[in-house]
Amino acid sequence: MSMLSYNEVLPKKLILLDGEPYEVLSAWVFRKQQRKPVNQTKLKNLKTGSTTEYTFHVSDKVEEAEIESKKAKFIYNRKGEWFFHDINNSSDRFSLTEDMVGDAGKFLTIGTEVDVRLFDEIPYKISIPIKMELKVTEAPPNTRGNTAQGGNKVVTLETGATVTVPMFINTGDTIRINTETGEYVERA
Repeated sequence: MSMLSYNEVLPKKLILLDGEPYEVLSAWVFRKQQRKPVNQTKLKNLKTGSTTEYTFHVSDKVEEAEIESKKAKFIYNRKGEWFFHDINNSSDRFSLTEDMVGDAGKFLTIGTEVDVRLFDEIPYKISIPIKMELKVTEAPPNTRGNTAQGGNKVVTLETGATVTVPMFINTGDTIRINTETGEYVERA
């Protein structure tokens, strides 16, 4: 168990506060007039998804949360719940809410392998591969002389996500997407 001093509570760190796990979204260390410095943070509760602001003082020590990760496969989603199973055991199933899945949900297809982050054996977040291949299910026809958009069009992927692609991409093509930016990379 490692302890962080007030100025080590930085973005992306995971901490325990009153027994609850939080991800640090932002941190601002500053000094008010002649007082000792403080760290004004914005925290996201990993269990509830709610955000809160918290000020850490010089004398504060905070526990870094112990996080595990495991591999899992996406099975399906229903009514805002996303279902997965452990990669080595298909009967070990669990679900995450829309908030926990976040933007990754736009690119998940059945059988996608993901990294699951767990706190106290409770899954709270997934990360998906940075580059994924997805099939184009709907593409508008190419229109000649459409130079206003710089030769791009918006297509729909098999997951329902929409993405801007070059004109030469058609329905049925498989394309590579950067899942961090949501942008087209290349035709697969």
